[in-house]
Amino acid sequence: MTTQSILGIDLGGTKIDLVRYDAETFEAQQNMQLETHADKLWGHVYNDLLRAIKEIRANDTVAIGIGVPGLVQQPDGIVVTMPNIPGSQDIPLKKHLERDTNLHVAIDNDANAFALAEALNSKYATQGVVVGITMGTGVGGGIVIDGNLLRGAHGYAAEIGHMLLRPGEPPYETDDTRGDVEQFLSGTAFGKRCEAATIPQEYMEGEVCAFMRPEVFREVAWMCVSLNSLLDPSLIIFGGSAGKALKPHLAEIQKNMAQWSLESMPLPELSIATVEDAATRGAALLAMG
Repeated sequence: MTTQSILGIDLGGTKIDLVRYDAETFEAQQNMQLETHADKLWGHVYNDLLRAIKEIRANDTVAIGIGVPGLVQQPDGIVVTMPNIPGSQDIPLKKHLERDTNLHVAIDNDANAFALAEALNSKYATQGVVVGITMGTGVGGGIVIDGNLLRGAHGYAAEIGHMLLRPGEPPYETDDTRGDVEQFLSGTAFGKRCEAATIPQEYMEGEVCAFMRPEVFREVAWMCVSLNSLLDPSLIIFGGSAGKALKPHLAEIQKNMAQWSLESMPLPELSIATVEDAATRGAALLAMG
């Protein structure tokens, strides 16, 4: 019996994860990780990526799926920008990778890949609306409806981090006064809001940042209420280091949501990410579409 494999790649600002999956069973066959070296600019990062693909691909590899930390113009797979990798503006990455690897390539935002993997692992895999929210260095999002990603007219749907939360009122001193979700709820924002913390765990645990948490729970609830009013989701899943830190506090967030929601609107389930390799698995799933 002929087998095939697919590469799933999570291209991050600090590291690149690559996993080769069996295309039928989706069992991981091999994985590798390398530093991104973003400070050496996009050309160097791309050459490192090509070398890693050459090393991990097998004779039966037929496709590559890659999640990137930035905006991707669809269906052409053009990376508009990856803010954490200098020199990565307007890169026709799909075209370049297909030329240099002779494989089918699918490219999307990394939060879309995360959301797809988590949604397909949930009870709403084939029917329902799942919103994935990654809260790490920044805030990203993905929306999966009946098992399919919602990409929008240009591929930019679910930029949840850039939804306005408190316009003109960011929670710390900055020249950028948009007051979007990312300025409140990313791990980077938590560090600016509670500078006394010495480790990220203190943002949501212990006494050091306790003053901040009621505000954070209310702000997460506001974000979720807006998403609920727009999409009527079945499930909202939080990932990323800051998102996973919300696990002990989901009941408090639900309580805040009930306070701010219309009484007649059902609330979605809230959950923490469960798929350990969601970023690479989701990227590989993109290549199956």
